Amino acid sequence: QALDSYSVVNLISEPLVIFVCATAGQGDPPDNMKNFWRFIFRKNLPPTSLCQMDFAVLGLGDSSYAKFNFVAKKLHRRLLQLGGSALLPACLGDDQHELGPDAAIDPWLHDLWEKVLGLYPVPPDLGVIPPGVPLPSKFTLHFLPEAPKMCSEEQHVAGADPPGPPSEQQPFLAPMVTNQRVTSPSHFQDVRLIEFDITGSGLSFAAGDVVLIRPQNQASHVQQFCQVLGLDPDQYFTLLPREPGVPCPTQLPQPCSVRHLVSHYLDVASVPRRSFFELLACLSPHELEREKLLQFSAPQGQEELYSYCNRPRRTVLEVLCDFPHTAGAVPADYLLDLIPPIRPRAFSIASSLLAHPSRLQILVAVVHYRTRLKEPRRGLCSSWLASLDPGRGSVQVPLWVRPGSLTFPETPDTPVIMVGPGTGVAPFRAAVQERVARGQTAYVQHRLRELGPLVWDLLDRRGAYFYLAGNAKGMPADVSEALTSVFQEEGGLSGPDAANYLARLQRTMRFQSETWA
Repeated sequence: QALDSYSVVNLISEPLVIFVCATAGQGDPPDNMKNFWRFIFRKNLPPTSLCQMDFAVLGLGDSSYAKFNFVAKKLHRRLLQLGGSALLPACLGDDQHELGPDAAIDPWLHDLWEKVLGLYPVPPDLGVIPPGVPLPSKFTLHFLPEAPKMCSEEQHVAGADPPGPPSEQQPFLAPMVTNQRVTSPSHFQDVRLIEFDITGSGLSFAAGDVVLIRPQNQASHVQQFCQVLGLDPDQYFTLLPREPGVPCPTQLPQPCSVRHLVSHYLDVASVPRRSFFELLACLSPHELEREKLLQFSAPQGQEELYSYCNRPRRTVLEVLCDFPHTAGAVPADYLLDLIPPIRPRAFSIASSLLAHPSRLQILVAVVHYRTRLKEPRRGLCSSWLASLDPGRGSVQVPLWVRPGSLTFPETPDTPVIMVGPGTGVAPFRAAVQERVARGQTAYVQHRLRELGPLVWDLLDRRGAYFYLAGNAKGMPADVSEALTSVFQEEGGLSGPDAANYLARLQRTMRFQSETWA
């Protein structure tokens, strides 16, 4: 359960809680934990608030970041401050470890269950689920005898007008305007400048913010997945949770086609985790394949699993193809338990709304590399975006915006030093555009007034010509107002005379402008 969907006031009466948390950004809590985080660190909470609670904290982090598992460490300390009793030291899972976070989690879980079962023994009338027996699936898929007359997927994608700005639950379908390669064709890295039209979206952002995009699987991968699992991509189903109170994924329409499920939801291009092999082994009817899957899912088989799966970046789809008898026997009900959902990808926004109203630009480095496997490895989102060509027809991409971790000074004359190699330049590109745009609409007229004596001398005594170019929204009027002010202050003209002086400059072509909307 996401921490922000849990009623935190109930925490004072919980006897045992296991917290699992990642660290985002520069030591920040994940988005689905921020409200809980603010509450748990309130200074007015009594130090005995959680004195009845036993707890354990499992952190999921990456030691290549400076603030490795910062959230897990800080939460563990805070729960102790509030009187909680730690069953174990915090577990610090590390994605950089050769065996992944499981290297730390395996022994920690073993110790945790010993502690938990010592405090809360299994009741005599309840049996322990034996190894190799899968838990019931979270959802059931009820296949329909024929496709619905109304296309639920198109209705779901279009949806009603959302009550607020676009979000993960209700993204905006942004038309792609351009998809331009900005590196030389001979350069090893394919980098794209992609522009979206966000007219009418309600999206607002500033330099440093990020856009999130949910990609889709390749059509060929969707077809291959359906073939190996024996599924009809054009068959429709309704999704029902087994337990009351469990919501269905908001990204899936009801009813939904198998093609839509695999294209838009199941991450068949991801590298599977150990839990994938554990569940697949439970579902396998084939002795030899099941034996190998059990070997991969056992603690002593983790080095072999790493060599088979993680090192070459073998995908869920490729693993299923390697175990065809098992794949063909996977019940459809277990698809959402077996395969994780496609996660949105975050990109720094590379443009400013001030400079490009109703537009949003990103810089995308297309991920493409080789391992010992025959097929090159490709980034799901970057490859999907690179494949889209708005020149061949309408292209829409689901996206939404969230604040980033960078904030820039509001005053345009504050010096900044920006270092952003490669696509790291994206937020700085937005910041520079924003400064230039602000300069056009606010800073230029201030400078004209500051340099009033020089401007009057050049125009009135030296016969200078004045040229103006830029965005037509507000800026020309502001500049004209600044000039008439200079004529009054430095030339001693009245208001009407100053306006006539500017009009005369325009008539004689000594004041020329080129502006655009």
